[in-house]
Amino acid sequence: MSKKILILLTFFLINPSVAEEIEHYSSAEALKKDYPFSQAVRVENILYISGIVAQGNDGKIIKGGIIEESHFVLKSMGEILAHFDLGYEDVFKCLVMIDDIGEWPDFNSVYTQYFEKPYPARSAFGADGLALEASLELECLAYFKD
Repeated sequence: MSKKILILLTFFLINPSVAEEIEHYSSAEALKKDYPFSQAVRVENILYISGIVAQGNDGKIIKGGIIEESHFVLKSMGEILAHFDLGYEDVFKCLVMIDDIGEWPDFNSVYTQYFEKPYPARSAFGADGLALEASLELECLAYFKD
């Protein structure tokens, strides 16, 4: 490899003005709770939204079961998306972790109230021991079109 190519590679790999910025986001409420993670991180035109559980202001999972938790989680997802001027239609991938896979149809009945066809790609699995004993946790990826 020539010396010129090595110099150019070094410049582009370590020059911060060439690299895209990483933007971290947490709501004011989340910052008060001092979580050891960001609620969302933007890298170039992808928004990575951390797993969301239905944690109320008291720090506990809201009462009411899978239907209520699903609405809470999906509304919270919408608030994060809105902060970035995105909507549910900009989500292209979701990961669903559900404590009782038997409640899968109940989750889907709520999910389809927020997402429309064509739906995002999605993976799901039953998970025992979700954070704060939640019934479900949802994380998603969204795309910035501009």
